[in-house]
Amino acid sequence: MITEGENDDFTMMRHGKNIKDMDRSFDIEFWQRQGHAAIFDAAFELIHLYCEEYGIHDARIQRTVEHFQRTRG
Repeated sequence: MITEGENDDFTMMRHGKNIKDMDRSFDIEFWQRQGHAAIFDAAFELIHLYCEEYGIHDARIQRTVEHFQRTRG
């Protein structure tokens, strides 16, 4: 079920009555409606909360170079 606000100021989506009765189709539809920026912001917020919870102050992606070679041509 999808309910729009009077001035399109919000969208409420509801599926089923219990979480155990839900499948992934609701999640997929919800996040597709949000758009790329909202998905990125939500993912960034989860990373930030994880780092706060575990006391990580330097949130960087770990990169390891295994092979480096010059290409010819």
